Amino acid sequence: MISAGDFRNGVTIEYEGNVYQIIEFQHVKPGKGAAFVRTKLKNIISGGVVEKTFRPTEKCPTARIDRKDMQYLYSDGDLYYFMDTENFEQLAINKDNVGDALKFVKENDMCKVCSYNGNVFSVEPPMFVELVVTDTEPGFKGDTATGATKPAVVETGATVAVPLFVNQDDVIKIDTRTGEYLSRV
Repeated sequence: MISAGDFRNGVTIEYEGNVYQIIEFQHVKPGKGAAFVRTKLKNIISGGVVEKTFRPTEKCPTARIDRKDMQYLYSDGDLYYFMDTENFEQLAINKDNVGDALKFVKENDMCKVCSYNGNVFSVEPPMFVELVVTDTEPGFKGDTATGATKPAVVETGATVAVPLFVNQDDVIKIDTRTGEYLSRV
């Protein structure tokens, strides 16, 4: 159990039959009346965000989220297959639970599979990936003063905005949280 006065960003709680992660919190002490905690909560299963206020003495049970490292094997229709590298068990996850998480992930890359009470609700890709550029237009010499970018297709099929000096067959580093180009490797 965690009291509302101890809320921090990233803490997961069970509230009104749902599991929420605290995105933002603010302790408010008005000049008149009792103090309260204003929070922004993200439902980790549906992805919806709600705002709630709590009294600082209110208590909520903390939700235990299991994050397990698993290797992404392949996709087959609407199912994505992952393997536990410790006991080699395979797990099929529905396309709805994966979402856009695997758009920068190649086969055999490691991901974190998130579950609550044994039910998988999301997949977290590695923070940074290195991918080969499979298709991009050639850049123009001397056209770099503006910090211009061009679209490039990487080996997973995703499109990334890259600087003009990046060419086809270059290996680039991408931040999977934002989908932004970081550097050439």
